[in-house]
Amino acid sequence: MTHASDTHSRHMETHDIDRYDEPGTDGTHGEPGAHATPGAPALVTKDGLPTWLDPVVHAVETVEPLQLSRFLPPADGAGRQSAVLVLFGEGARGPELLLMERASSLRSHAGQPSFPGGALDPEDGDPKADGPLRAALREAEEETGLDPGGVQLFGVLPKLYIPVSGFVVTPVLGWWREPTPVGVVDPAETARVFTVPVADLTDPAHRATTVHPSGHRGPAFLVESALVWGFTAGIIDRLLHFAGWELPWDREKQVPLDWRA
Repeated sequence: MTHASDTHSRHMETHDIDRYDEPGTDGTHGEPGAHATPGAPALVTKDGLPTWLDPVVHAVETVEPLQLSRFLPPADGAGRQSAVLVLFGEGARGPELLLMERASSLRSHAGQPSFPGGALDPEDGDPKADGPLRAALREAEEETGLDPGGVQLFGVLPKLYIPVSGFVVTPVLGWWREPTPVGVVDPAETARVFTVPVADLTDPAHRATTVHPSGHRGPAFLVESALVWGFTAGIIDRLLHFAGWELPWDREKQVPLDWRA
């Protein structure tokens, strides 16, 4: 089990949130969590946030969709609605993010680190209203055992599109106001749950560029014995950049991916 308080913790060019990563591609959701009460509103508020989150709040309020990715949701409304929870906590080494690693047995993106998240269920509500907020909390509870009651949602990034899977993804940002123990709930879905200090994510020694055989390039982070890449790394990269936390790093440092990625 991992606890937030005891874990040791370029401007946009053609650099996209990765197309080769998608939340919940195995289609599993589990049953609604105890806190995912149908009809209950999921509120977003910035009241009482720690001051170190101010740059992130500003980034969320000002970033434009095309500054995140050129892949935006289809105008005709097509795409499977999904959401991920980008959860900031504060651990022994300062600010940190909650991540999970997909089980090696999954048929897609096995062993890949990601934010908790997945496709919206009908009980999550309106995809154009608070449905993505409630889905992000529900999925996080189902996948990591997170208590949603200790999470304060404070922002939502623009919806993004993943062409290879047809997912429309809403990144929901939260503050782990009251940390609770988290860990693997279903080993068939999740290999581990862990937190990563923001200090490690901004460390130039931990940054690299992934290169897919198709030629696609994207940001990556080598942290906590894991390679964080794809959609998750793209979100982290853009948040670090627009929050002003990014440090100069060697973009020529490459990590090759294979066709299974």
